[in-house]
Amino acid sequence: MNHLYRCVRHQTVLLLSGLLLLCSGLTHAQMTTVTGTIIDGVSNQPLPFANVVFVGSTIGTTTSERGTYTLAATGSFTKITFSFIGYKSITRTITPGATQQINIKLESDSQLLNEVVIRSGKRERYRNKNNPAVELIRNVISHKEQNQIEHYNYVSYEEYDKLQFSLSSLSAKVSERKIFQKYQFLLANRDTTTLPGKSLLPIYLEEKVTDSYFRKSPQKEKTIIKAKKRVDFGQYFDNNGLSLYLNRMYSKVDIYSNSIFLMTNQFLSPIATTAPTFYQYFLSDTIQVGTTKLVGLTFVPRNGTDMLFQGKMYVTLDSNYAVQRINLSINPKINLNWVRDMQIRLQFEQNTDGKYFLSKSDLLADFGITKGKGGGIFGQRTLSYKNYKTNEPQSDEFYSGQPQVVEAGAATKSEQFWVENRHDTLSSAESKIYANIDSLKRMPSFRRTMEALTFVVAGYKSFGAFEIGPANTFYSFNPVEGFRLRLGGRTTPELSKRYYAETYAAYGFKDQRWKYFLSGTYSLNNKTIYQFPQNYIRASFQRDTKIPGQELQFVQEDNFLLSFKRGVNDKWLYNDTWRIDYVHEFENHFSYSIGFKNWQQAPAGALKFKREDDNENTPSPTVTTSEFSLETRWAPNEQFYQGKIYRVPIVGRYPVYTLRFATGIKGLLNSQYNYQNLTGTISKRFMLSQLGYSNVTVQGGYIFGQVPFPLLNIHRANQTYAYQLNSYNLMNFLEFVSDHYASISIDHSFNGFFFNKIPLFKKLKWREAVSFKALYGGLRSQNDPQQNPSLYQFPTDAFGVPYTYTLNKTPYIEASAGVANVLKFFRIDLVKRLNYLDHPNVSQWGIRARATFDF
Repeated sequence: MNHLYRCVRHQTVLLLSGLLLLCSGLTHAQMTTVTGTIIDGVSNQPLPFANVVFVGSTIGTTTSERGTYTLAATGSFTKITFSFIGYKSITRTITPGATQQINIKLESDSQLLNEVVIRSGKRERYRNKNNPAVELIRNVISHKEQNQIEHYNYVSYEEYDKLQFSLSSLSAKVSERKIFQKYQFLLANRDTTTLPGKSLLPIYLEEKVTDSYFRKSPQKEKTIIKAKKRVDFGQYFDNNGLSLYLNRMYSKVDIYSNSIFLMTNQFLSPIATTAPTFYQYFLSDTIQVGTTKLVGLTFVPRNGTDMLFQGKMYVTLDSNYAVQRINLSINPKINLNWVRDMQIRLQFEQNTDGKYFLSKSDLLADFGITKGKGGGIFGQRTLSYKNYKTNEPQSDEFYSGQPQVVEAGAATKSEQFWVENRHDTLSSAESKIYANIDSLKRMPSFRRTMEALTFVVAGYKSFGAFEIGPANTFYSFNPVEGFRLRLGGRTTPELSKRYYAETYAAYGFKDQRWKYFLSGTYSLNNKTIYQFPQNYIRASFQRDTKIPGQELQFVQEDNFLLSFKRGVNDKWLYNDTWRIDYVHEFENHFSYSIGFKNWQQAPAGALKFKREDDNENTPSPTVTTSEFSLETRWAPNEQFYQGKIYRVPIVGRYPVYTLRFATGIKGLLNSQYNYQNLTGTISKRFMLSQLGYSNVTVQGGYIFGQVPFPLLNIHRANQTYAYQLNSYNLMNFLEFVSDHYASISIDHSFNGFFFNKIPLFKKLKWREAVSFKALYGGLRSQNDPQQNPSLYQFPTDAFGVPYTYTLNKTPYIEASAGVANVLKFFRIDLVKRLNYLDHPNVSQWGIRARATFDF
C-alpha cells in the first residue's frame, strides 16, 4: 500500500514540480510597478490589509501587516486608488510603464464612530491581562458554538466550488519562441487580472454545484452534487487522484474550527480556544455598517515561525460576537515548503434570524521553487454559498446511504446550465481552459512527452489496455537468487471495468529458477476494482522467493532500492501460493473479505527445516497449509486518493479498526496443520495543532494450536537502510517469533515547532520527528521446539549460534529521533535499539532515511 501512496503523490509531484520547472526560467515583460506604505492619517500607524487597485481594472493587492504594498502589472495604467473600510478612498495619478513609490495617509471616514484611542509614545509590553482586544477575542471564542451551523437542528444551503491552477510569471515573449509555436492557442490565453503583477496561464479548472444538508441529532451530513466539471488530462494523469489531492491541499476553511488543515499542515485558527496563547491582538478601528457595529481586530503570531496566521477580522458587537469578515495570510518565515504567499478571505452575511453564515471563501496560494519572483504555480479555490435554510427537517431515509451522492448526469450538464447556476461568472481566460486542455492532450508531441515522464516517475509504460511495470522491479539482487530480472504488467480499465489481470515473470541467475505470478479479478458491481465501494472476486497463483515474516504489501523485496541490506540476509523461502479472495465494501466504510489460501513453503539459502533428531543429510521438507480467512475492517468517514488503477486511503482523524481470523485445515490439499490465528489492529492519527500530529497503531495477535516456526508470528523486521514506519528498523529478519503478542507504535511529527526557534535550523526549515515502538509477546510450551522435538528447530547460523528467539518476559523496544524536511524531500532518523543487545549481529544504533513530500 505504501508504494501505491507514493504513486499518487509522484503523479501530483510530477504535475506540480514539472510545471514549476517549466516556467522558472521565463522572463517578465515591462510592467508598471507602484510600491509604498499606507498609514493612518492621525496615528501614523500602518494599515494592514488596505486595498490598492489600478483604476479601470480588477488588478489589485492588499497591504502587509506593516502597511507596505507592491502592485505591478503590464498595461497602460494612469491612476491608482487606495481604500480601506472606515477610511476615505484616495486616487493618485501614476506614470505607465515606470517604477514609482507612493506613500499614503488615509483619513477616517465619517462612518467611524466617535471614539478616541490614546497611544503612549513608548510602546508597552504586550499583555493579555486587561487587554480589551483579548477580552473581545475571548467573547468571540465563547460564542463560537452558537455561530456554527451545528447550533441548528437542521441547515441546508447551495454551494458553488471553483478550483483553478495556473502557471505564473509567464512573459508575453514566451509565445514568440519557436519551440512553443504549436502551443499558441494555449499560451495566448493569459490572465493578468487575478494576481497583481503576474501573468497567469490557466491549466486546470474544476467546478461543482452541490446542495448540502446537516442534521444535528443524530448528527448526519448529506451532500448532493448536482453538477461537476473539470479539466481532463487523459490517461497521462490520474485525474481522480489529482483532483482529490488538490482539494485536500486547498481544504475548506472553517474559521470556527480550532485547527485549519491547509497544504498538508495544521494552522491554529485565530479564534481557537487556545489562540490567545499563540497570537497577539490589537484593536484597529470601529465602524458602523448599516445598523451593525463592527470592531476591527488585527492579529499576528507571537512567534512568526509557528503555523499561525496573521491578518485582520471584523467582529460584531451584538449578542453574536460573530466574525463578519476576515483576511488571513502567512508569515514568509513560516516553515512551509514551496509556498511563496497565501491569502484567505472569508465573508459572512447575516441570516434572517440574525446569525452570520459564510457567504464566500477565497483561498489563493502562489507556489515556486524559489522565494524570488521567478516562475511558479498559482492556485485559487473559491467557494460561495446561498439559499441558507434553517430548521427545515428531512426524513431519516434522506440521510441514509452514502453521505455524498452524485446525481445522474451531473458530469454532462449543458453550458447553459453552468451559465445559469454559477454563483460567479468565469473570467475570459478561465472559460477557455476546458477546450484548450482537450486540444493539448490530442497533440502527438504532448502525448510522447507525457508517456516518457509517466514511465520515469510512476514506473509504468502504458499501451492502452495493458501497461508494463513497475520499472523499479526490472532488476534487483539478493543472496539467494543473485542477479534477478523481472518483467510484468497489468490490464487497465480501458480493456474492461469488470475483468482485470496482472502478471510477472522473474529469473534468478544464481539459483537458476523461474518465478512468476498470475492473477485474475472480476468486479461484481460493474465498477473498477479500485473504486469505492469494492465488490470483487480474485484468484491468483504466485511462485516466488520471500523473506520470512515480510509481507509484500509492506515491502517489495524485488524493488531495486531495497536490495541493499545490512548484516546477514541469507535465510529465505521459496513459496507456492494459491489464493482466492472475495472483497465486499459497504457505503458506511465497513468491509469484509473472505479468502482461501494453499501455501507451500520450502527453505531457501541458509534456512533449514530440521527437527532435533534429524542429521545433516536429512533433506529439508516443505510446510504446506490450507487456510480459510475472514477479515473485517471499519474505517469511519474514510477518503481515498482514487485513481484508475489504484487507490490509497487518506489518513484522517478517525480510527481504523481491523480484525482478522484465519484457520488452517489439516488434510485439505495436503495441509499438515490445524490452527487458528486471530489478529486485531487499531490505528489513528492524533492531531495536536501546533505540536504536530501522532500516528498511533496498536496491534495484538494469538495463535491457537501447535505449529512450526514458519507458521508462527514472525515479527516484521527491517534490514534495509530505509526507515520503515511499519517495521522494527533495528530488528533482524527472523529474530523474534511468537504465538501471542501485543505491540504499539507511535510516530510523532512536530512540524518544526522547536527547530523554528533555533536560528540555523529555522533557516534550513528542518522539522523534528520522534518514534517509539514496543513489542511484547511470548511462546507457549506446545510451540517451543526446545520442549517439543517434533517441531522444526529455530534457525541457527553457520556456527550453531541461535538466530531466532522468543520475547520471554521483556518487550522489544526501539526509539528514534529524526530530522524531516531535509532538502525538502528526506527524513533521516537516528534509531536506538534499547534491549536484547546480546543477540548476534545486532546494532544498538542505526541511521535510516526515507523520502517524503510535504508542504
